[in-house]
Amino acid sequence: MLMAMLYGAKDLRLERGDEPPVGDGQVKVRFGAGGICGSDLSYYGKGRVGDFAVMQPLCLGHEVSGEVVEVGAGVTRVKKGERVAINPNQPCRICRTCVAGKGHLCLKMNFYGSAAVFPHIQGVFREVIVASEAQCFPVPQSCDFRTAAMAEPLAVALHAVRRAGSLVGKSVLVTGVGPIGSLCVLAARRAGAARIVVTDVADGALKRAEALGIDDAVNAVSAPERVEAWYANKGSFDVTFECSGNAAAMTTAIQATASGGCVVQVGMIAGPTADIPVNRFVSREVDLLGAFRFDSEYGAAVHELATGGIDVSPLLTHTFKMTAANDAFAVAADRSQSMKVHLVFG
Repeated sequence: MLMAMLYGAKDLRLERGDEPPVGDGQVKVRFGAGGICGSDLSYYGKGRVGDFAVMQPLCLGHEVSGEVVEVGAGVTRVKKGERVAINPNQPCRICRTCVAGKGHLCLKMNFYGSAAVFPHIQGVFREVIVASEAQCFPVPQSCDFRTAAMAEPLAVALHAVRRAGSLVGKSVLVTGVGPIGSLCVLAARRAGAARIVVTDVADGALKRAEALGIDDAVNAVSAPERVEAWYANKGSFDVTFECSGNAAAMTTAIQATASGGCVVQVGMIAGPTADIPVNRFVSREVDLLGAFRFDSEYGAAVHELATGGIDVSPLLTHTFKMTAANDAFAVAADRSQSMKVHLVFG
């Protein structure tokens, strides 16, 4: 089978490898579509994500859907010929966090396309994937492979919304409207938010966000006075989702959130550590929450996509064949022209 293997920064090679066998309780899936995530972009552009450097050839990718071509002994929940979305989380289910019902924080987590451990955990940008039955979630034949592959990033957004509590009738700010921020907009609206405002530093991203049904969009660089106006009267928003991973945006999020509200930090801060205005969120009792990956929200994301409860079609901007993977990564890194880029083999 063909695989897209990363050897180092911007050294992505399409090469052949052996097709994996199917064991008991496992499912063999023919790759349908795979989305390029921010972590994939970091591995591709820098050869690392944070402290995790590529130390051996790594197959990237963790947002994936496909068609079942074979099932192992004991598999009953999925059948040959079905379309499935594949959950990249592989928690151990026996460590203390798993037992406490927080499998996404598993102490021994295996996650597709990750250099967090050595040997690395290989990803899904390959023609054939073998996964456990528990990882495979059937979708209707009418569900486009690209849409089904959006289950993973949508699950991230659903988990972030869950962390915030009820959003019914509330005002929401989303800082950073890349793929995850945009999905947080959709998830927040689905959860009953009455007003949603977004910020970004790229006009192209803000323009695309208008198709998501937002109430206002503000460029934080060209219109700082509009952002600062939210700080008056001890904040303007009930809930803020900080999705940019920018330290300045995190400070903005805390100051723009009203007394008694909460900030959900979704983006991983890149570069210098944020200078957090501690006294502001202490004196106004603003809750600062982290949101990392997802657990049961993956199944909920598949349901929303399969039933049309959440429409992600405005986010699907580009599709490339795997033979043009390097071009796909270049486009995915250019926020002026892309939102979510998918790879296909066909």
